[in-house]
Amino acid sequence: MIIPMAKVRILGPRQQLDPTLRAIQDLGQLQLAEVPTPPGVQAARLDARDARRRRQLASVLTDVDGALHDLDIPLAGAPQPQPAHVSELARWARLASKVRSAAGKLREKETALGDERALIARYRDFLEAVLPGVRKVAGSPRLTSHAVVVPAAARATIEPLATVLREQLGAEFSMTVHELPGGDVAILLVLPKEFSGRLEARLAEARVPEVPLPESYRHVPLEEAMPRMLARLFEIPAEVQECRRQRAALAATNKQDLLRARAAIADWRAAAAAHEQSAVTAHAFTIEGWLPEVSAPDLERRVHEAAGPAIVVEHIARENWGREDAPVVLSNPRLFRPFEALITLLPLPRYGTIDPTPFVAVFFPLMFGMMLGDVGYGVLLAGIALLVHRRAKPGSLLYKAAEIAGPCAAFAIIFGVLFGEYFGDLGARTLGLRALAFDREKAIFSMLAAAVGIGVVHVVLGLVLGAVTAGRRDKKKALGQGTSAVMVLLVVAALLAAFEVLPSRLFTPAVIALLVAFPLLVFAEGLIAPLELLATLGNVLSYARIMAIGTASVMLALVANQMVGAVGSTAVGLVFALLFHLVNFAIGLFTPAIHALRLQYVEFFGKFYSPGGRRYEPFGHRVPEPAPTSTRSLP
Repeated sequence: MIIPMAKVRILGPRQQLDPTLRAIQDLGQLQLAEVPTPPGVQAARLDARDARRRRQLASVLTDVDGALHDLDIPLAGAPQPQPAHVSELARWARLASKVRSAAGKLREKETALGDERALIARYRDFLEAVLPGVRKVAGSPRLTSHAVVVPAAARATIEPLATVLREQLGAEFSMTVHELPGGDVAILLVLPKEFSGRLEARLAEARVPEVPLPESYRHVPLEEAMPRMLARLFEIPAEVQECRRQRAALAATNKQDLLRARAAIADWRAAAAAHEQSAVTAHAFTIEGWLPEVSAPDLERRVHEAAGPAIVVEHIARENWGREDAPVVLSNPRLFRPFEALITLLPLPRYGTIDPTPFVAVFFPLMFGMMLGDVGYGVLLAGIALLVHRRAKPGSLLYKAAEIAGPCAAFAIIFGVLFGEYFGDLGARTLGLRALAFDREKAIFSMLAAAVGIGVVHVVLGLVLGAVTAGRRDKKKALGQGTSAVMVLLVVAALLAAFEVLPSRLFTPAVIALLVAFPLLVFAEGLIAPLELLATLGNVLSYARIMAIGTASVMLALVANQMVGAVGSTAVGLVFALLFHLVNFAIGLFTPAIHALRLQYVEFFGKFYSPGGRRYEPFGHRVPEPAPTSTRSLP
């Protein structure tokens, strides 16, 4: 459900503004709103000292976040914000600047070492291949050698370069070409020493986009640079480990101070922002905001205790703020609460409309289980869900996914019993398992009827909820939604009577009722109503995908089981069967989940869901998420 909200206005003497804000922040229930500023009323402003402090703390917070990022310190488990003295804030400012600088240098060094290692490793084969030739040339008084790396895109420039150099040097020139991983080409040039100084000009003439050696080796003779580079491959890992050790030591020493500083600074800045959301006159202040109705008495008690009886807390009539303005808070029983994660994938529902969480909590796992419908797969899913639930952090996405997977697994097991499936027909072969409802392998039309039946219930429920929602604002639209729901049921009844699933004598009354309801539908929804009704019936047929996906799953399971005796060797057949079951299980996790979500979001939500709700973000002692920081990934 969506929690009922109240909008309150707090008024009092201007000198009591800060104590009132502290009480509100301690309560952590009021989402502040902009206060109207008619003539004589103005937005509150920080004094010069606090404005200067906010600028300083913004810079300190940047240093703190940078240090936390460079030291890989997570924000999980950060302490609750505590008031800090000015001297402590000054100490944190010095600490954050110092630690961020040291951590940044260590991370940059680690990145540079990784780049160096990657570059040397890229040219390693070339270096080892040409090193004997380079050493041989190094002993010659007339010759010298140069290494050039040509990018793959510029391979066509190699031959023109060789032609130019041969024309000028003749037999005293040699060139060795070596293919590098990735397509680049490394070249070793041997030429007279007197020509060495003009080599770069010749490379430019031949339009060879040279990729130079690392900076630290660029001005070292090649016969010395190559052994050094190869030796560095064994030295760099130890240096990287030393950088990481120093960063870990820096993190261990300063973690608590940095986290406390971040929490306290963010808390102070939140209070400063709240101060500026207030409005003041020469002698009074006013604050407005939303909070859950049940928390209003607690708010009044807190501000009176903190700022005295002169503070007035009044409720603003709902007609003056409207349902759409209020923030939205979803509150559901513990069993349904994990499915709120599926609702928050979409924009929140508007305040005053219906929270679909309880309906999703029933229909999503039911449809998922109906599509998977296998005891073995259900038990396997339950085991995975239990393992993830134990290891994932509470409140994380994986934790919520595991809580949703539990009911899905339960429904898969229930439908597996009804369909008589345990890893396909393995249960029937080995355990004598028999279908209690119908066999999906053979009773395809029964499965189709069950799927469409679920669709009828789901779509009609969506239309009824749409009528209830619209009835609060638009009676005519509510009449149209309700009439559509009745007509869908009448169409289904007429079809069932025509095929004698229901008594055939019901056919005529159902058709007559449809003819009577049709003008009412056109009156409520206009001339487009017949098309809307056809689209709704099409939505019902869309639930046939439950049958199609379920049938595909059981057929794949049957194929997997048949492989045991179809591949000659029993052991090989078991391996192939296991692989097929694993693939089928993976498909059985993702495909039903995606299609069950689609049926919720499109066919069901499309009938009543009204998105656009505002997220509830009360003013309190909350540690905000860090600002995004761009970094280079380490190898």
